[in-house]
Amino acid sequence: MTQTTRKLLHTLVLLITMIATPAWALTLGEAKIQGLVGETHSGYLASVSSASNTNALRLVKEINTKRRAAYTKSAKKAGVTLKVMETRIAQRLYNRAPKGTFLQKADGQWYQK
Repeated sequence: MTQTTRKLLHTLVLLITMIATPAWALTLGEAKIQGLVGETHSGYLASVSSASNTNALRLVKEINTKRRAAYTKSAKKAGVTLKVMETRIAQRLYNRAPKGTFLQKADGQWYQK
């Protein structure tokens, strides 16, 4: 297989993947902008409203699973507990959150930055 053929095949696969992605798929940025999800004090995402949409809940679960794996790996590498790593990253996420992002206080109350 030539380099040109590989590039063409790669591009074709990428295009098919983009087309096959459901139109209703929600990105994290969109979910945050719409106020559906926010950052918690524990370093994970949560639904801002109890009546959140199914796509947002699916997104939260998917991202939180990936975050937990990354936090666990980082904690092990740094020689700290998972809880310490979650707290550190939560603080960074809060500090870097753009204006309008929903953040959760330790008591569970949401506020908009």
